[in-house]
Amino acid sequence: MRQIYKLALIAILSFISIISNISVSADAIDSKASIHQPGHKTVKIAMAQINCIDGDLSGNLVRITNAIGEARQQQADIIVFPESSLLGWINPEAFQRASPIPGKESEIICQLAQKYKIHICIGLDEKDGDRLYDSAILIDDNGKILLKHRKINVLPELMTPPYSVGDGVQAVQTRFGIIGIMICADSFRDNLIESMKEKKPDLLLIPYGWAAPENEWPGHGRELLKVVRKTAIKVNCPVVGTNLIGQVSHGPWTGQIYGGQSVAFDPGTNQLFIGKDRDKDLLIISLYLNN
Repeated sequence: MRQIYKLALIAILSFISIISNISVSADAIDSKASIHQPGHKTVKIAMAQINCIDGDLSGNLVRITNAIGEARQQQADIIVFPESSLLGWINPEAFQRASPIPGKESEIICQLAQKYKIHICIGLDEKDGDRLYDSAILIDDNGKILLKHRKINVLPELMTPPYSVGDGVQAVQTRFGIIGIMICADSFRDNLIESMKEKKPDLLLIPYGWAAPENEWPGHGRELLKVVRKTAIKVNCPVVGTNLIGQVSHGPWTGQIYGGQSVAFDPGTNQLFIGKDRDKDLLIISLYLNN
């Protein structure tokens, strides 16, 4: 009997150890933010796990605007949206409907950043001549585009014609520190992760379009967690990876599900934050950045 009690106690302590590293509620996150760390700046980030409907540009803008307003009400400094948030990922309609950056759609997002006084990172399809790029931009709270990244690992087999390939990873100095951007499958490539590490970012933002067949959820979220954690450890800074919810409606992956479970991980403090499974979420997290 004594041996049974001992084994039960060990199991309970192990369970407590595991869940202590995972924060999924605003209360838990805010309590971490109250800890003073000299030489660090606290940044409040909103992970905007929205429902993006392919081709519903005006409706997606409504959902984006609502998320920005809610994030600002909760005093977020930065809001991070998923990949291809306006027209949907691998949507061939974007060849006709996407705009340049800067251009019509990016200007709308810039105006929202200025109106709500918040930094915005968002994935947008970008038309440049006859080329289409899977891009992401970082906008400051004055409505200025600070950084644009064009996805490099574009998975060309998923759309015909495919996205054009971007050139290199970038980071930019902000008042929060140095912020870098990658997009989804870019984080699969070790050479791109190494290139980002050389930029010495204080924070890395990654819009995701993380999809799988319906029967692979919720388990497929664990793979996203592994990728974000690995990237954060290799780059040696917090990584915020925002996924969307919805369904792929074009190409070989038609019918696959975006399952949410957005992930942020800070290797310095071992903080882990996970969004809801297959449901919209606005997860507000506080991170300490070296700068």
